[in-house]
Amino acid sequence: MSRIGKKPISVPSGVNVKVNDSARSIGVSGPKGDLTFEWVDGVSVAYDEGDKTICCTIPEAQMGQRQRRAHWGTTRARIQNMVTGVTTGFSKTLNIVGVGWNAKPQGKGVQLNIGYCHPIDLMPPQGVDVTIEGNNKIIISGPDKHLVGQFAATIRDKRKPEPYNGKGIMYHDEVITRKQGKVFGS
Repeated sequence: MSRIGKKPISVPSGVNVKVNDSARSIGVSGPKGDLTFEWVDGVSVAYDEGDKTICCTIPEAQMGQRQRRAHWGTTRARIQNMVTGVTTGFSKTLNIVGVGWNAKPQGKGVQLNIGYCHPIDLMPPQGVDVTIEGNNKIIISGPDKHLVGQFAATIRDKRKPEPYNGKGIMYHDEVITRKQGKVFGS
């Protein structure tokens, strides 16, 4: 059985939940924004307004199917992330390391000068905010965990950190294992 799927999701005050069983979708709205999610067939989602909890279940006959149990846990985790996102939100921090490399705000987007002959302009998806501290610290925040992580990965992909000089765009808590360069000796 899924250990994650069995746990009920507690809904804090100020968060509205709407479950549509016929369309297999759930909508969660709170102070940080509104999110929707469509779960796969075979999983049931129920919202109890009295207890303010959301429960995910699958039929007893499908407990032996590995794929159904995986969808059960994933559905519960996605809904938990939605509830957390509309209350507190998610954020990722990126650091730019390199001489003369920087980031500048450009409208709602960001402009990266990271050693190429041209600047790179990136626009965040709807609902994702980008703030820049100093010249080399980018903070990406929003209610949708997937969109925040995907946009952070897109920025990081423009200049991945390299292990010899330690230059590149890296997550705030990322550790880059440094390699020793070629040794010329006699």
